Amino acid sequence: MEQHRTPPSQHGPRRGTPSTRLPPQARRGPAGARPPARRPASAARPPGRMPGPRLTGLGAGLFCAVLMFLLGCLDQLLFGASLTGYGVLFLPVCVLTALWVRGADLLTAPVVVPIAFPVGLLPVADSGGGVLGRLMGLVTALATQAGWLYGGTFIASAIVIVRRIRLVRGRRRA
Repeated sequence: MEQHRTPPSQHGPRRGTPSTRLPPQARRGPAGARPPARRPASAARPPGRMPGPRLTGLGAGLFCAVLMFLLGCLDQLLFGASLTGYGVLFLPVCVLTALWVRGADLLTAPVVVPIAFPVGLLPVADSGGGVLGRLMGLVTALATQAGWLYGGTFIASAIVIVRRIRLVRGRRRA
């Protein structure tokens, strides 16, 4: 079977096309009209509102996991490994992750949030000594704190669904 190769796409106009042969004055259109000036992206935002970071899927996963680990260490230091305190700290991280992930990677936020939860539990979970003791403490903490895990995942999923609906509606209008 014969396979035809398509030529690579060229960026910009081809040589010899009318648009490259005309002087700049002739390319403007009727009566020397200029194309409308583009507004910078910052002008479209309401005043006083800073843009949020836009994380890729991998960036959102790293952000969430590293932040949860640091919050787990902070919880261990300040509250003596309070699992309730860790669960409360987990919820804002879920919100930030769902808000800061970029539009193309929206579906990664509800996936990385539950993965980051046990990463942050490592310093908080009881360790009865050795690797098996730490593993048993981690499993016990996951079993007893599943409500926080489900709640954070639900919050991230709800935010992602709302953002996705708004994104699709915005594309339809444009």
